[in-house]
Amino acid sequence: MSDSNRQTRQHPRFEVSAYVDYTGSEVLLYHRIQNISLGGICISTPSVEEMGTIVELMINFPDLGGSVSLRGEVVWVNREPPMDMGIRYIDLDEPKRETLRQYLQRVKK
Repeated sequence: MSDSNRQTRQHPRFEVSAYVDYTGSEVLLYHRIQNISLGGICISTPSVEEMGTIVELMINFPDLGGSVSLRGEVVWVNREPPMDMGIRYIDLDEPKRETLRQYLQRVKK
């Protein structure tokens, strides 16, 4: 990614040691989150979806003792190693956004 693209990001991304479950063309559990922001998530997975696919996400926050369930749209895929995909949230209401914000504040420190 070019420096200009990084500078124009609306939401800063954070690398975390966390996992996500998602349902798209199949149910996939315990996939590593490569990075996460208030706008979306990058997941490492051997089963990438097609761009435009709507997926159900369950993001677990062990540090907060909770999780967030939401929907997202696959906006890019990488079919070569490291096999990952970017997902933009599409139904992030304020309570879910606040939970994400709290988690990101913790990992930022």
